Amino acid sequence: MKIAVIGTGIVGKTLAGKLATLGHQVTLGTRDPKATLKRTEPDLFGKPPVAVWRKDYPAVGLEPFAQAAGGAELVINATLGIACLEALEATGAANLDGKLLIDVSNPLDFSQGMPPSLAICNKDSLGEQIQRKFPLAKVVKTLNTVNAALMIEPGQLQGGQHTMFVAGNDTEARTEVSGYLKEWFGWQDVLDLGDITNARGMEMLLPLWIRIYGATGNPMFAYRIVR
Repeated sequence: MKIAVIGTGIVGKTLAGKLATLGHQVTLGTRDPKATLKRTEPDLFGKPPVAVWRKDYPAVGLEPFAQAAGGAELVINATLGIACLEALEATGAANLDGKLLIDVSNPLDFSQGMPPSLAICNKDSLGEQIQRKFPLAKVVKTLNTVNAALMIEPGQLQGGQHTMFVAGNDTEARTEVSGYLKEWFGWQDVLDLGDITNARGMEMLLPLWIRIYGATGNPMFAYRIVR
């Protein structure tokens, strides 16, 4: 499958690398490929810059947002939450219309320091804003409740089946994404929450996630719904 991953941070690189190893044709979307390749410093998590990372994943392309999404069958939004609408606008509605758009972003606001707050919550969500901005795209929210490493390999955790959530207005799109989560990444328990308004609850799990991380000093955990 031809897949565009919009965003070159740790989440974008992690998803793109995994998908490439599975045999998909993957392109990373960035605002300015030349500027991205010139970066030599590690990212915020100490991970290698894109130019170094691509040595391990030479098959992964690097193109401007619009070009990456335009040639893709499936688009993944892995940009920073506070900047994702701007990035997707640069990607272009015509390049998203009719396509499955998997949104893994969170509306975290670091402007007042740590811990971050949510820039959007309660009566709206980032997932809903993306769907309103691009009404012809099939937006499905998922993977935003774990760190990047667990997105692609939840089996690293002990203790049984951990739960991943999906939300989106298109029922078939939610079913499709649920299948990808199981087939590509190994999520065994995928809980379909329903329409995109349920992205509110998924995004509002992040303040709790951050505090659990702070209390344990370990980001390698996931939620499990026992039922």
